[in-house]
Amino acid sequence: MSQRLKITAVEPQYAISGGEIAITCEGFDAGSGGVFVGGERGRVTAASSHRILVSVPVIGETEDGQTHIHLESGGATSEPFPFYVGRLLVDGMHLVANPAVDPSDDAIILTRSGGRGQHLPATLFRLEADGYLDGFADPILNPTGIAFDREGQMFVTNRAEGEVYAVGRDGGATVYATGLGIATGIAFDGEGRMYVGDRSGTVHRILDDATSEIFTVMEASVAAYHMAFAPDGRLFLTSPGLASHDAVHAIDKEGYDEKFFTGLGRPQGLAFDKTGNLYVVGCYKGHHGIVQISPDAKSAKHFVAGNNVVGLCFTRAGALIVATRDSVYSITCETKGILLG
Repeated sequence: MSQRLKITAVEPQYAISGGEIAITCEGFDAGSGGVFVGGERGRVTAASSHRILVSVPVIGETEDGQTHIHLESGGATSEPFPFYVGRLLVDGMHLVANPAVDPSDDAIILTRSGGRGQHLPATLFRLEADGYLDGFADPILNPTGIAFDREGQMFVTNRAEGEVYAVGRDGGATVYATGLGIATGIAFDGEGRMYVGDRSGTVHRILDDATSEIFTVMEASVAAYHMAFAPDGRLFLTSPGLASHDAVHAIDKEGYDEKFFTGLGRPQGLAFDKTGNLYVVGCYKGHHGIVQISPDAKSAKHFVAGNNVVGLCFTRAGALIVATRDSVYSITCETKGILLG
């Protein structure tokens, strides 16, 4: 075992297969060395003697996703360095926003949304803790955002028809609110009021009689509005555009908007942990995946490496659920999220 060849840091600490990570090291031969994640060789995209960029390969099942990275170079092998890779839960889906966790039993609610106006035989699914996937509800056209109210009632937006559906435990789906444009994002505030984001430029507040009023007006988005309430009561929103420096918006209780954090490419799903850190899907400083932003927005870091990520949510057990366009992963991490709508 060479003492010269070693890994000193890996960023980020978490990834899903295909995500690109950066390894800081010593003594690596970029011409002949190899990088191994969980025993599988990773594809090196750039390398020098002290820094390597590598695409995380598909690896076998691991306990809680914990594995290790090691280097091989010049006949030497480095000490293993701890690392976490997301466990694939399900594929063949079509998600365009955050998944959600059912507060009654911790099942993960997923969508097979389809293209606009595309009718599918099953569009909402429950992924149980034992891995069983079940299409459980009446088909909803283009389901996008999912949220639960304080009583555990599930609501789903239909972006094709501008509607919100209430979905019962028996799978029955009934129209709850209409006339909401291209209804995508959905969230509940601390007082239990529903907010729905129309990606063409309006955030609606839904009143007790299921009618709506305009809460605030935003710029239109090329994709879904994504929304979540912060611990301080502000509504956070992303509206992905075509720029590489899009913002996360923070909207106060009066509907006034300010840019909370800028510098993200195509920001999408977002969620908070219990300490107020914000997690946002997007590209940050050229790195794709999930970004962790501090409560004061003064610092940010690449938290999960991954491609084609659209959404995320936390389970009560502390797992981070990461959704790409067609697959869903679970990552065991050291933080716990807030189960808000």
